[in-house]
Amino acid sequence: MSRRYDVIVVGAGHAGVEAAHAAARVGCTVGLCTLSRETVAHMPCNPAIGGTAKGHLVREIDALGGLMGEAIDATAMQFKLLNRSRGPAVWSPRAQADKRQYGRWMRARLEAEEHIGWIIGRVGAVRLEGGRVVGVELEDGRRYGCGAVVVTTGTFLNGVIHVGDEQRSAGRVGEPASKMLGESLKELGLVWGRLKTGTPPRLDRGSIDFSQFEEEPGDVPPVPFSFLTGLVDREQTPCHIVHTNDRVHELVRENKDRSPLYNGQISGIGPRYCPSLEDKVMRFPERDRHLVFLEPEGVDVPEIYVSGCSMCLPREVQEAVIHAMPGLGDARVLRPGYAVEYDFIQPTELRPTLETRKVAGLFLAGQINGTSGYEEAGGQGLVAGVNAARRVRGDGEWVLGRDEAYLGVMVDDLTARGCLEPYRMFTSRAEHRLLLRIDNADLRLTARGREIGLIGDGRWSEFLARRERFERNVAAVRAARAPGRGGSVELAQVLRRPGVTLAGLAAEGAVEVEAGRDGRAYELSSVETVVKYEGYLRRQTATVARGERDERRRIPQGFPYGKVPGLSREVVERLSGVGPATLGQAGRVPGVTPAAVAVLGSYVRRWGGRGMPAARD
Repeated sequence: MSRRYDVIVVGAGHAGVEAAHAAARVGCTVGLCTLSRETVAHMPCNPAIGGTAKGHLVREIDALGGLMGEAIDATAMQFKLLNRSRGPAVWSPRAQADKRQYGRWMRARLEAEEHIGWIIGRVGAVRLEGGRVVGVELEDGRRYGCGAVVVTTGTFLNGVIHVGDEQRSAGRVGEPASKMLGESLKELGLVWGRLKTGTPPRLDRGSIDFSQFEEEPGDVPPVPFSFLTGLVDREQTPCHIVHTNDRVHELVRENKDRSPLYNGQISGIGPRYCPSLEDKVMRFPERDRHLVFLEPEGVDVPEIYVSGCSMCLPREVQEAVIHAMPGLGDARVLRPGYAVEYDFIQPTELRPTLETRKVAGLFLAGQINGTSGYEEAGGQGLVAGVNAARRVRGDGEWVLGRDEAYLGVMVDDLTARGCLEPYRMFTSRAEHRLLLRIDNADLRLTARGREIGLIGDGRWSEFLARRERFERNVAAVRAARAPGRGGSVELAQVLRRPGVTLAGLAAEGAVEVEAGRDGRAYELSSVETVVKYEGYLRRQTATVARGERDERRRIPQGFPYGKVPGLSREVVERLSGVGPATLGQAGRVPGVTPAAVAVLGSYVRRWGGRGMPAARD
């Protein structure tokens, strides 16, 4: 045994860094296992953070004391706030990262954490005794002991990369797949499947004449992610816009049978919401062009990411496709796009803590759970890291509700419904999304983070001051009156009119409000939304309250669904397979009807008291 840690995290991608940091913050010693420190928080696909709903996840990670928001604020080349023309429930920040600086920033933060140790190597198996995790064994034979393991292997489990008819074992370009660990997890009896994702070609920045393209600048002023970030005052790097054309589409159709997506070479299921170029052309023949963004991967990085052009056609076909696009006739392809197939564990195998139901102390986070995206991975990493640490320390489980956070929505979706395709967060998945805005993520979650040890004294003091300002501002707006026809009217009524903003009213002297350090716009946004949408918020809060009874009612572990009269065999099979933690979660299991939940509820109470009826034949 080389050494013992409280928690070992396997993988140092976006899930792994948040898991390791969270477990260390709550007081555990952590062994972070990676092939190299140089690839910590690497961005193998688009070097961007945030986007619709994904930006919500990053704000929530930050509000809980995680790293992703601070990292992107410190290293972003361009900031955008998406969906400005729509309501505040769907505003989402997005930023283009300098991928090298982002990874260096993350590594420095982890290296500065005294409770984190580094294990350089590849894990081959999780070691068990009596159905519980006791450590890991590396492929070179080294062994490390621990009380919990968080596996965050991304696309590395039996990963295979495809470029035309070329195939090679890899988790991402240049890095070998993890085969031994993948097979060892299957031996634990976990239900698994096969998924696919992809990435576009990279172009040499110096071979492109950007004057031929429409420029896409960043927002001024930038909207940062972290509640700790003040004003961002640095030059932003623009992206550029290009479109596919008839010749590009013709090349794809002519070579469709050479694409692994269409010739049977790939069996894994890919994401519908982020289709490859082949899928765009074949599935939408009525479209004569598709939008493509040229996005830099870093200030000193020569690669340009061709967003919207993911493909796995043969190399020579990819070059022809790139050269057929306007303005890219002389562009040099540094690396072709590729598809990667990989194993994942069906997330219905997990509890809401992201611990496997079959193996105590084994937690999974990130793409191994069937998700896509850095943000989804980071959020799961934080949840798994906290719960792994709490298991080791003998504390209770830590679970966020669907009404508390997008993190709660995501984990509940995964563990109750599972994945038929790579899971991506959307605002439409959150039934209480007006309550779960980006501007109030700290008001919703920072106290939760403080309770479990993620939030330090300095940040807590700053948050308390922010919360007090918010309460004073709301009271000031509700008490103020503004001139109107026939006398004065409540300022709140004026604020509810279309086009009226709190910042504008404050500038006119109608009310005095405080925006805090650096005049942070989100503080006024929080107040404005609470006042402007008061009626809608009240109704959503009432809906949450009505559902709390079922959400609080626990279903005991090992509950005998087969002994409940009135439940169909299909419902019994689905509930037994998922093992919902609460009655509310049971109602979200596919195929379980409200009537079945009502019957189940009565027997959950009885089972907790005086027993159950005899089993059915």
